[in-house]
Amino acid sequence: MDENLKMAELLFPEVDTIPDDYETKYPKRVLKEGAVVTRFAPSPTGFLHFGGLFAAFIGYMSAKTSGGKFYLRIEDTDKKREVENGVRLIVDGLESFGITFDEGMLSETEEKGEYGPYIQSARRGIYRCFVKDLVKKGLAYPCFMSEEELAEIRQGQEKEKKLPGVWGEYAKYRDITADEARARIDAGEDYVVRLRSPGDANKRIKFKDLIKGEIEMPENIIDVVLLKKDGMPTYHFAHVVDDHLMRTTHVIRGDEWIASVPTHLQLFYVCGFKPPKYAHISPIMKEENGGKRKLSKRKDPEAAVDFYKKAGYPAGAVWEYLMTIANSDYEQWRMANKNEPCEKFKFSLSKMSKAGALFDIAKLNDISKTYISTLTAEQVYDYVKNWAEENDYLLNERLLNKEYALKVFGIERGTPKPRKDIAKWDEVREYTEYFYTRPKELVYPENISASEAAEILREYKKEFDNSVTAEEWFPKLRDMAERMGYAKTPKVYKASPEEYKGHVGDVSTVIRVALTGRTNTPDLYLISETLGYNEVCERLDFAISELS
Repeated sequence: MDENLKMAELLFPEVDTIPDDYETKYPKRVLKEGAVVTRFAPSPTGFLHFGGLFAAFIGYMSAKTSGGKFYLRIEDTDKKREVENGVRLIVDGLESFGITFDEGMLSETEEKGEYGPYIQSARRGIYRCFVKDLVKKGLAYPCFMSEEELAEIRQGQEKEKKLPGVWGEYAKYRDITADEARARIDAGEDYVVRLRSPGDANKRIKFKDLIKGEIEMPENIIDVVLLKKDGMPTYHFAHVVDDHLMRTTHVIRGDEWIASVPTHLQLFYVCGFKPPKYAHISPIMKEENGGKRKLSKRKDPEAAVDFYKKAGYPAGAVWEYLMTIANSDYEQWRMANKNEPCEKFKFSLSKMSKAGALFDIAKLNDISKTYISTLTAEQVYDYVKNWAEENDYLLNERLLNKEYALKVFGIERGTPKPRKDIAKWDEVREYTEYFYTRPKELVYPENISASEAAEILREYKKEFDNSVTAEEWFPKLRDMAERMGYAKTPKVYKASPEEYKGHVGDVSTVIRVALTGRTNTPDLYLISETLGYNEVCERLDFAISELS
């Protein structure tokens, strides 16, 4: 028997499949030309980083805007880092922000799609089949080096300033025979299976990264591990097999993986696979002390996707923000296409930042305010109610009166210039507080004395008429102010301040404080209409009594 075949049968006696079996089982996808098939492939650690959300978003947009497929693959070969329900946490976290998958894992045990299993621990037999084939071809071998031997090699390489790893003269089991391997296995020795790298230290590889551009690096000469001692694959080998069989066209991932590309490309070639296109995303950066650093899950609460979910940022607003940091020309497109869904934008990997997008929470808040201002009262109610059910008991109780809540949320909404007061749902309770509780602390403009404020409120209560229209309300208020010695406009007051007690703005502010406890609110007429005649009168009476 051929020595390589003998070794393959020794190491993988249980494997009775060949690579062609899987090529048949997972055929090439029938998609239009240029369609992107990509994946989000996290480990089930439970923590979804903002950078992970960004990477998933880029994959989603690349697939959706090209008529392709986007799938979720769980890479769980490192069992030490797993958390309970880690898959479900990832799925829920992404779905909270509108990122869904055409295929892949739905939970720890559920999946959809024809190219599964979509979790690596369930694909053990597939990996072993392909490694057996490499052993048959003389491209892989068992390595029995102990951890102590490997540590000793590394120390020597560091001392001599050589490339660290198992290669060349350090690959002591490269030419082991099947008989010697059998003897070691029978003696109970552990082993890994390594690639017999065909790399040349004097050669370099070139590849085009769809974000970074042309990259040139040394060929891989390391005999990397394909299967660990427990028989499970390393990330390097598993992702190559998975991306090939799942017919992935584009690998979109963080740029910390660039250093591994020579190894990955080599693995694709030795397996006889066509490699996918690579796009490496730079990390999300944050400004600090005049410099920039990576967004850190240890230092920055906003690094966790759960932060945005708990704060109540709507998914649509987060999408808008992600688009602005993904492609710099998106904001210009949005200005010209205010009502179009962002999927209509011509997204491009080549337009992404090579250096890394800068995270800006203030900009996210501005975008979110604008986004929320475009929603209907009904939409706002539904979003806030869903959020409050999990995050704010008191607000949820208040929203049980839907009719009243719709009036509150409808104020200055649907106008050419809607107010932009709310950035996220955890601001809603405080923003709407005065619609549900009477203000206790009333602080009036400094230029208005207590007696003058009381006089304004008494006069306004006499004038207040619930049947007055919005068009009639302010002219009546202006006339009242003028009768009481206040200028009818700030401009008139500014021209002759000595002739007036103040201006109509001071008068309206006194009324505003009495009704809401605030100096800055939406339209006072609409607030009064929402509160109702009796409530307005009671609040005016309370304010007058406090001033007396």
